[in-house]
Amino acid sequence: MDCNTIQNFKNQKRIKQKMQNFIELFLQQTITFFAIIDPIGASAVMLSLLHVNITKEELSKVAYKSTITIIIAFFVVLISGDLLLKMFGINENSLKVIGGIVLILMALTMIQGSKESDKQINEDEEDEIKEHEDISVIPIAIPITFGTGLFTTIIILKHQIESFTDMVAMSLAFLVNAFLIYISFKNSIYIKKYLGLTGQNIITKLMGLIVGAIAVQFIIGGIVKLSELYLTK
Repeated sequence: MDCNTIQNFKNQKRIKQKMQNFIELFLQQTITFFAIIDPIGASAVMLSLLHVNITKEELSKVAYKSTITIIIAFFVVLISGDLLLKMFGINENSLKVIGGIVLILMALTMIQGSKESDKQINEDEEDEIKEHEDISVIPIAIPITFGTGLFTTIIILKHQIESFTDMVAMSLAFLVNAFLIYISFKNSIYIKKYLGLTGQNIITKLMGLIVGAIAVQFIIGGIVKLSELYLTK
């Protein structure tokens, strides 16, 4: 076997390994975003805020505008997240710990089934919003879909990125979830009809367990790094 053949073999192996790492990271972060966003649960909350007689065309417009809003919010946080940390002098591992605590609280409300009630507003305010405001951006996109938990998760995951391909994998993972949000919102009437309240609650509880597991990893990882940082001083 000559040198060129050996080199080509090594290059192919390296490319294959990079592709495998890319796919693994993409799938992992897709699941992470999906669990935190919970498109099924978010679509149920969205539907409860909209007028009972809303048309398919109006629902599609709300779904589109909400999806575009969370995509813009994602890239704003992705680009400016480091600036915010530096501005306030926050260590990324401190953010991991507090972000994990926020996610645990979110997970508990999802598991206990109180997520929907936390996000809903009272009937008088709801009627006023339906009459005078476009609620596809606030509160549907922010903070119902793109809340504090997702904000901190994006910043934490960004600090785990080691290369440009990792950044691409993370962005694609979020865009896949944005597409799922659009599909869920657009078809929320049918989802509610076929799954029912029980089905939606089961899915939300399962997502809560995953979010809780992710939160524990964030907290432990942050505490370990902070311990190493301060104990070695």
